[in-house]
Amino acid sequence: MDSIIAKSLQKAINYNAYRELIKNLALNEVTTGLEQSDALINYTKLNERRMKRWDKTIKVSQNHKEAVAAFSRSVTFLAITESWCGDAAHVLPAINKVAELNDNIDLKLVLRDENLELMDAFLTNGGRSIPKVIMIDNETGEVFDTYGPRPTEATNLVNEFKSKHGNLTPEFKEVLQHWYNKNKGQNIIEDITEILNKLSPVTSL
Repeated sequence: MDSIIAKSLQKAINYNAYRELIKNLALNEVTTGLEQSDALINYTKLNERRMKRWDKTIKVSQNHKEAVAAFSRSVTFLAITESWCGDAAHVLPAINKVAELNDNIDLKLVLRDENLELMDAFLTNGGRSIPKVIMIDNETGEVFDTYGPRPTEATNLVNEFKSKHGNLTPEFKEVLQHWYNKNKGQNIIEDITEILNKLSPVTSL
C-alpha cells in the first residue's frame, strides 16, 4: 500500500496546476481519461465553470478558520479525480479552501484512470467512485482517513434515494446539483474540519 501511494504522489499535482489543467482542457474541448466523448467533454467544460465560481465564492466561517488554523499535524490530502466528474467540481474547491488555511495541509491531486492501482485500494462500496481523498499522516506515512465521493449530507440524500428507487435518475442528479449550489461547500468544510479535529483535537466546534 505504501508503495502504491508513494508512486501516485510522485505524479500528483497541486490544486493550482489542476485548475490550469481543467481550464486548458475546456478551452481545447477535450477531457481527461482515454474516452473523449462529447458528453465527457461537455462535463469538463461545465465543471470548469463550476470550479471557477466556487473558487471565488466559497466562504469559510470564522469558527472553522480558527479550528483549521490550529491543526498542528503535517498531512497530505491525496485526491483522486477526473475533469468530467461533477461531484469533484463541487468538492475539491471546498477542500482547497480548507487546505489554504494551514500550511500543514498539503493538497495533491491525481487522475483516476492513470492511477487505477491506487483507486482500487480505496473503492467505495466496491466502485471506483470519485472524488476520493486519501488522508495521509506525513510523519508516520499512515492513512488516517478517507473522504468522498460526496459530503455527508449529499451521501445521505443519495443513499435514501437508492433505497427507495434503486439507481440514480437524471431528475435526482438535478436535485443533487441544486443541493450543492444551495449548500455552497459548507457541509464539505464541516466534514473536513471534523476529521482534522479528531486527528488533532484542539477545539470543539
